[in-house]
Amino acid sequence: MSKKDAIFAEPLPQVSDFVFDQNVVEVFPDMINRSVPGYQSILQGIGQLTKRFAQSHSNLYDLGCSLGAATLAMRQHVSHLEQVQIIGIDNSSAMVERCQLHLQGYRSTVPVSIRCEDILHSELSEASVVTMNFTLQFVPPEQRQPLLQRIYDSLKPGGALLLSEKFRSNSPSMNELLVDIHHEFKRANGYSELEIAQKRAAIENVMRIDTLETHHQRLQQVGFSQSQVWFQCYNFAALIAVK
Repeated sequence: MSKKDAIFAEPLPQVSDFVFDQNVVEVFPDMINRSVPGYQSILQGIGQLTKRFAQSHSNLYDLGCSLGAATLAMRQHVSHLEQVQIIGIDNSSAMVERCQLHLQGYRSTVPVSIRCEDILHSELSEASVVTMNFTLQFVPPEQRQPLLQRIYDSLKPGGALLLSEKFRSNSPSMNELLVDIHHEFKRANGYSELEIAQKRAAIENVMRIDTLETHHQRLQQVGFSQSQVWFQCYNFAALIAVK
């Protein structure tokens, strides 16, 4: 059972950049469910899409796996395949350690390995499904297209990238609306104005979000034949790109 997220509940003399450290690990499930609208629906969709696109004799990757929620969603839908393995990668040692413990509680015939690595330098090969569940937005903008190119090159024909991201609108007024209703969502889930403001200050330097148009253009540029939003709630969306 995860603890309630109260990291930003008290006034901080200085708000530091957000990091995925042990404090975040302890409250992460509560934090993400209270902060990301539709998160559980996205996980269910990741499982369903993995079942559709995963291939025997291939690797499935969860890049930026955190505590392994998407890893588990993928794992539950591929037991019918031969010689498939799931590889979760995260650069937070605290996340990786807890993820490994978490996965031990779930029995499955599908092998899973969790690695503490920087996804910008991880080896990717023989992939049929690659998941990035709210990960790309934390990658430096200039590194996003090279990373997506490596993912595309690693995918087998017919393979898929499942990409979930917070996004911004091209329209300033629509963007303001999306931000406002997202904050209403957080208030409804018990976050105070102080928590919302301090979390926003902590994350603004480490999470740089793109427009949906930018995502689609970038996916096309690296070679994906088609991409589509399959889920959206407020300023959060999940896309699929097929090779």
